Amino acid sequence: MGDPSIYALFGPTGVGKTEVALALAERLRERGEDPVAVSADAMQVYTGLETLTGAPSASERAALEHRLVSFVEVGETFSAGSYAQLAHAEIDALLAAGRRPIVVGGTGLYLRAALAELDLLPPPRDGVRERLSAELAADGPRALHARLATVAPWAAVALEPTDGRRIVRALEVLEAGELDRRSKIGRQIARRQQDSQLWSEELRVPTLLAGLTMERAALYARIDERVEEMVRAGAEEEVRRASATGASDTATKALGFRELLAGDLEAMKRHTRQYARRQLTWMRKLGGIQVIDVTGRAPGDVAAEILDSAGR
Repeated sequence: MGDPSIYALFGPTGVGKTEVALALAERLRERGEDPVAVSADAMQVYTGLETLTGAPSASERAALEHRLVSFVEVGETFSAGSYAQLAHAEIDALLAAGRRPIVVGGTGLYLRAALAELDLLPPPRDGVRERLSAELAADGPRALHARLATVAPWAAVALEPTDGRRIVRALEVLEAGELDRRSKIGRQIARRQQDSQLWSEELRVPTLLAGLTMERAALYARIDERVEEMVRAGAEEEVRRASATGASDTATKALGFRELLAGDLEAMKRHTRQYARRQLTWMRKLGGIQVIDVTGRAPGDVAAEILDSAGR
């Protein structure tokens, strides 16, 4: 593909993305380049949850400068739309300065937000989400799905009756008067059941996207070990402090937040493994991705393969 402007690393939690990014940066420096990592992780934006979210450590950040990590207070909400603006600004500034962005993350929507233009649905009117969420809790998703089917059957057909979050979102847009089959927003909702729609091969600048994968048993063992290490390093204390100071709804969605509040380590391991499976499923649907099995391999070897493939 020739020399890309950006290197991007995606993969499931625990696969070793940060280690490969550090090794890749080292090799880029050997070529006279000045790399900078740009995080594409929805939860590593929060300050005070660094251990829980697996944010790069102080030593890792000393070895490779990281942007868009630990800059949002834990009580604040944050969105992919806000991230997209910041990521585009960071990447464009780095390229203009002659530096090499390495986008690193495991959040699919944030990866797209960093690398492509992101079409987002409009924000809900004040109070609408809260009211619909209360109705969802009281009546269940099927009741709201039936309501959606009476007013916008084409949208309801595209959504599973049990997918409460997306049903609520469709009703939000409907109440805002912007849900129409022919509109851009309508087309977005109608294809939301396809996870691959998170991705677009129409990237802003030439990018080599490497998808890191690992044999399932090895990955699960690594996840379990990583969760235990997080707890030993103080993740439960982080969560309890954040909860006591009023963590936002988006911050509490971090993997393990609710589980550690409940003292359920096994549930945290189980849910993390489930999330890793979803990440791998989504990754297999991406067009133009170079999938690399990192099982038993040193990060430097993986970095060398990425660089070699860029020159082909």
